[in-house]
Formats: sequence, structure tokens, C-alpha cells
Amino acid sequence: MSGPSREEQDSKEEEVKEDDEGNRLLELEGEGESEEELEAAYESGEKIVVVDFEFDSIDDSTVPPFSWKKLWMFTGPGFLMSIAFLDPGNLEGDLQAGAIAGYSLLWLLMWATFMGLLIQLLSARVGVATGRHLAELCRDEYPNWARYVLWFMAELALIGADIQEVIGSAIAIQILSRGVLPLWAGVLITASDCFFFLFLENYGVRKLEAAFAVLIGTMALSFAWMFGDTKPSGKELVMGILIPRLSSKTIRQAVGVVGCVIMPHNVFLHSALVQSRKIDPNKKGRVQEALNYYNIESTVALAVTFMINLFVTTVFAKGFYGTQQANSIGLVNAGQYLEEKYGGGLFPILYIWGIGLLAAGQSSTITGTYAGQFIMGGFLNLRLKKWLRALITRSCAIVPTIIVAIVYNSSEGSLDVLNEWLNVLQSVQIPFALIPLLTLVSKERIMGSFKVGPVLEVS
Repeated sequence: MSGPSREEQDSKEEEVKEDDEGNRLLELEGEGESEEELEAAYESGEKIVVVDFEFDSIDDSTVPPFSWKKLWMFTGPGFLMSIAFLDPGNLEGDLQAGAIAGYSLLWLLMWATFMGLLIQLLSARVGVATGRHLAELCRDEYPNWARYVLWFMAELALIGADIQEVIGSAIAIQILSRGVLPLWAGVLITASDCFFFLFLENYGVRKLEAAFAVLIGTMALSFAWMFGDTKPSGKELVMGILIPRLSSKTIRQAVGVVGCVIMPHNVFLHSALVQSRKIDPNKKGRVQEALNYYNIESTVALAVTFMINLFVTTVFAKGFYGTQQANSIGLVNAGQYLEEKYGGGLFPILYIWGIGLLAAGQSSTITGTYAGQFIMGGFLNLRLKKWLRALITRSCAIVPTIIVAIVYNSSEGSLDVLNEWLNVLQSVQIPFALIPLLTLVSKERIMGSFKVGPVLEVS
């Protein structure tokens, strides 16, 4: 829907400074009253602006040349988005696929990640080109009944993902505490400490992004260590990636792989995250420049997630495919089975698994809360303090999660089955995020010259 841009709505003062690396930055100080009527992903003063004064005076339609420093300044949103490809639901899908299907679903993991990348690039395109995120655009473009249906479906998918994320983190806490802390206690700890990480945003978006970089690095190191310890078959790995295979016995695992990689709430999240950088949507060259950098960043981020998911799948394929434990293994008992299979060593694999799972659970819980703020705020146009929005969205998800933790605390098998079906739920919910995205990104009235081509218009 056409209308005034964020820049026209903002009343701001400009001050040029230099950062530690000598980049010239433009800091914006909003008067604090110009955006009272509309919900926004980020207030004007929170956004990072990278200004290249050497090319600032050139034609608005000209794309400035590539700069490594600028790529670094644009790096962040894509890695936050990539967390959804590494949450405990993904790990559940990975280990189930490996244990039950062996290496045979690696090709599906690769193509699902590639399709997820294309979807996320479209999501970023919407956010950059319009200056608004997907939930806001849905609020304006759809009638009330459709808007509420889309909001309900997005919230349902988010709650399903959040149950997996919080439970996964709670399982990790239980593993690392050697069972001293029960599942429900881990849920309460996870629900509470996510506010600490969100508090980092008060000190700047870059601080929060740095915290996520540490968590992703922890996952990569943990699961790469497991991969090195277990030494999966290189030949089987390559064949699994290159040769598509699917049997009737692995249909549920295949659907789960797709559902846990392509997350509906992530489509809404990425379109909001890219607005943490100040981009003038009226300057085509600047918009295209931002899209180029975001495309590079997102591709690198999802390449990293593919490798991490590959590590987990192949570890469980090597250790448990074709064994009696294959049908009973899940997040809850995976660490125990790994310890029995591979022993202790210098650093017990049980704790390596627990640390990786904890990093996955903590990071995805925070981004889930973040996504919930954007989804609820965008669809319902809520103008609330960020801490209050976080509290509301966290409460919507934490109540069913605590119920699940109490009910399934002593039932490992049932909890793993629940996790599998929650992955299937994500697959069912994908169209409710994907159809609005494809519809809006192909409309010239909304996207201008940045609308997508005729192939997606037919979709």
C-alpha cells in the first residue's frame, strides 16, 4: 500500500561521527513523537546508518561500488535470521533423519535450505524496498478477517516453534546439570534469561548481534567436534547429498526436515530485522546496494547453518542408523545414547551435545520472542514499550510450554513424538506466511521497481 515513507514520517537531527574503524556514520536522533501513530520495527534513533560520503552525491539510481567495510556494517540481520535454521526443532529433525533414514535425506536438507534462502531473500527485499515489515504490510493490504487469520496462523506456528526452542534449552540444562534440574525448571530459566539478552539491545543492535554470533560459533564448534569425533562416512555423505532418495518409511522425517528448516515466523522476522539499518527507500541505488549486501550475508549465514545441520545428521546416521535405538532416539535421550556409543574421551560427547543444544535453544528462544514482537505489533498495530511487548509475546508461548514440560517430564518417547509433529505443524503453516510474501513482493504498487519477476507473479 503506497504512503509516506519512514523518512517522511521521522523528524530527526543528523550528526556525523566516525566509528573505531574510521567509517563515517550518520547517527539519527529522533524527537520521539513523530511515530506515535504507527508501529515500527525500530525507532529512528535505534537504526544503524552507513553513509559513504565519497559516493553520497552521485545519482540516486547509481549503486555504489562494493566495500568490505560496508558489508561488515550490514552483517547481522542475516545471522539472526539463520538461528531459526538451527533451533532445537531442527536438531530433532536432523537426528531423527539421520537415525531413521541414514544419509538418504541429506539432499533434501540441502534443497530445503536453498529454498529457505530464496524465501528469506524475498523477505529481506520487502523490508528494504518498502521500509516496512511483512506483518505491517499484511495489516494494510488485507481485509480484517484475512489479517486476523494470518495473525492467528503466525502466532500458532510461533508457539509451536517456541515450545520446541524452550524445551530444547531446558533439556540441555537438564543434561548439563546431570538431572539435578527438572525439565520445568529449565523452562523457567530459559523463559527468564531471554530477557537478559534482549536487554542488550538497549546498548545497540550490534551488541545483540555480537551475542548471537557467539552462540552460533558455540553451536558450530560443538557439532563440528562431534562430527570429528564420530568420523561419519565421507562417501555416504556425498552420495546422500547428490542422489535424491525417499522411501515410504521416511516420509514423516522428510516432511519434518522441510518444516524445521523453513519456519513461517522467520519470514516475518527477517523483513523486520533488515530495518535495523537506515536505508532511504526513495534512493534506488541505496536500496539495491543494501539488497546486495543482505543477499551476500544471508547466503553465508545459511551456508553455515547447512554445515551445522549436516554435522548433526551425519553423526546420528553413523551411530544409530539401522540399530534398535534408531526409533527411540530423540532430543531427551540423544546425549545418553551418544555417551554410550562413543564413550567419554577428553571432553565427554554428552556435554558437547548439551552445550550445542543449549546454544541452539537460547538463541532461538530470543529470536522467537523478537519475531513475536514484530508479528503481534505489525498485525495489531500495537504501540507498546519493547519490554512490555516481549513480556506479552513470551507469556503467550510460555504457558503451553510449561504445561508440556510438566506433562511430558517423565515421558521421553512422547516428548520426542511431540517434537516431530511440531515440525510437521511448521510445514502446514508455511503457506500462511509464503502466500502473502509472494503476493506482496510481486506488486509494483508496493515494491516499485523492486518487484519480483513474472514467475512469482503467477504463483
